[in-house]
Amino acid sequence: MIHNNLFDRYYATESPLHRLSPSVKVLLTVFFILSNALLPDGHWIGFGISWAVIFLLNWVGQLGWGYTFKRSFIALPFALAAVTAIFALPGKTLAEFDVLFWHLLATDAGLLRFFSIVVRSWLSVQVAILLVATTQFPDLIHALEHLRLPRMLITVIAFLYRYIFVLSDEVLRLLRARQARSAVLPGQSGGGTVFWRAKIAGNMVGQLFLRSYERSDRIYNAMLARGYQGHLRTLNRHAMHTRDWVILILSSAALLFLQIFTHF
Repeated sequence: MIHNNLFDRYYATESPLHRLSPSVKVLLTVFFILSNALLPDGHWIGFGISWAVIFLLNWVGQLGWGYTFKRSFIALPFALAAVTAIFALPGKTLAEFDVLFWHLLATDAGLLRFFSIVVRSWLSVQVAILLVATTQFPDLIHALEHLRLPRMLITVIAFLYRYIFVLSDEVLRLLRARQARSAVLPGQSGGGTVFWRAKIAGNMVGQLFLRSYERSDRIYNAMLARGYQGHLRTLNRHAMHTRDWVILILSSAALLFLQIFTHF
C-alpha cells in the first residue's frame, strides 16, 4: 500500500482559489516570496499585511483560517539557522558571550535582522503550503512547464514526487524485516553496540539504494516501451481565462504597492 497521505497535502474542495489557473498561482507564490524578501528589516506593518493576506487566502480557499499557520511550524527550526545574524551586524551591544575562542557581541541591528529573517521564512513557507493545498501536483508540474522551466528539472521533480511513496514503502518493509529478525528473550535488550547498529543501518541503506536503482531501470525501460518522449501529459488544458489575467495583474500591482509603501 502506498502511503501517499504522508506527502500529498492537496485539500480537495471547490473554491475560487482552487479554480484559479495553476500558472497564476505559481507566479503569485513566487512574487509573494520575493516581496517578503524585499521588505525592510523590522517593518512589522508590512509583515502584518502579508500575514493578513495569507489568512484571507486561507478563508477564500475554504481551508480554515489557521490551516497554513498550524502546518508552518515545522519550518521554524530551519529558520533558526539565521541566529548568526545576531552577532554579524554592527550596532548597539545588547549582550556579550564567550564561546571557545570567539568573543560574540549581540547587537540590536543583528537581533532585528534575525527576527525579520524568521518572519520572512515563516511567511514564505505558509504561502508555499497554500499553493500545494490548492493545486494538484500534476497541475503544478504542468504549470511549471508552461512557465518554461527546464524540462529536465521538471521531470526530476515529477518522478521524485511520484516514487517517493514507493521509496517510503520500501523503507517500511526493510524496517519490518529487521524487526522480525530481532527477537530477544524477555527481560533482555535487543541490538548490539553502536558500531554494530551503524553496520546494520549501512547495510539497509545499501539494499535500499540497489533496489531503487534496479526499479528505476525497469521503470525507464517500461516507459520507453510505451512511447515516453520526455514530456508529461495531462487531460487539463490549463487555458488562461480573463479572470486569471485580472487576478494576476491586480495581485502583482498590490505587491508592488506594498513595496512602495514599505520603502518610501
